[in-house]
Amino acid sequence: TIVVIGTNEMGSGSAELGATLLKGFVFAVSQLPELPKTVLLYNGGVKLTCEGSESLEDLKGMAARGVEIMSCGTCLNFYDLKEKLAVGEVTNMYVIVEKMSGADRVVRP
Repeated sequence: TIVVIGTNEMGSGSAELGATLLKGFVFAVSQLPELPKTVLLYNGGVKLTCEGSESLEDLKGMAARGVEIMSCGTCLNFYDLKEKLAVGEVTNMYVIVEKMSGADRVVRP
């Protein structure tokens, strides 16, 4: 199982509510009895892996328990966040596609 997060908000409508929902989603994933193998983040989702993110501690906790946390390098560069990455590693779209296509299950918020 892998989790794919492509935005820093969950759902559409209120941006504030969407950010709160996504924070809750990441927390809920971190509490699962069986954690995902990988969390892939791209576009606005990479903001969750950077300094100042409200989901940072949950992601760090998952990483400490062996979950791969992978953020798109192109996306980090676009948002000028590469130097603020605080958990996981930088990856590229080839690896993101490879991991998604090889997964038994893909979970998205």
